[in-house]
Amino acid sequence: MKKKRVFIIGLLSIMTILFLSGCSQPEEEKIYETLEAVVQLEKGFEKQQEPLVQLEEEEKAIYEKILNLGLKEIEEIQKLSDDAIALSEQRQGLIDLERESIVKAEKEFEKIKEKMNNIDEEGLKKLASELYVVMKDRYESHAKLYEQYSLGIKQDQELYHMLKDENVSLEELKDKVDKINKVYEEVYSLNERFNDLTQQYNDLKIKFYKESGLN
Repeated sequence: MKKKRVFIIGLLSIMTILFLSGCSQPEEEKIYETLEAVVQLEKGFEKQQEPLVQLEEEEKAIYEKILNLGLKEIEEIQKLSDDAIALSEQRQGLIDLERESIVKAEKEFEKIKEKMNNIDEEGLKKLASELYVVMKDRYESHAKLYEQYSLGIKQDQELYHMLKDENVSLEELKDKVDKINKVYEEVYSLNERFNDLTQQYNDLKIKFYKESGLN
């Protein structure tokens, strides 16, 4: 009857650039400005991480209390289930804000596509292209992660409503928990993918800055 919980996701690195060297080309500078603007836009995403994890922990604690009560103490279970539903709704609100921040950042990031095509040096153009592909994969990964995590919340809420029903069977509850765990296993897998792509992007960005002469 245990439910799985894992949702800690990767963040973009923040680069502090003191100046642009004279050898930098205008397009590289423009790309730099866009990439750093993306970091700032994703700060809204970053702000949701700690409160989201906190809500998960609170909800988990309530669920464990419900398990320890047993099905006979239905009034207390119903109260705790309502509390858990309220927390899950807050989680959805935070993940929606996170998604909104990511979508804004993705729109800003798209601005580099035209700029990178104007880079003269072929090595830098190729590097910028690699960076672009990785970031687009990262944003696609987050879209899937958001969808799956939202599904997990919906499944959690269905479980809490089932727990409020004094006629629910243990078998029905077990089946629902099994489904929830499968959803969160996929969340974990998508989360790992997102973290990996975030790291790849951060590494490529630093390399692009260095090879562009951005100090």
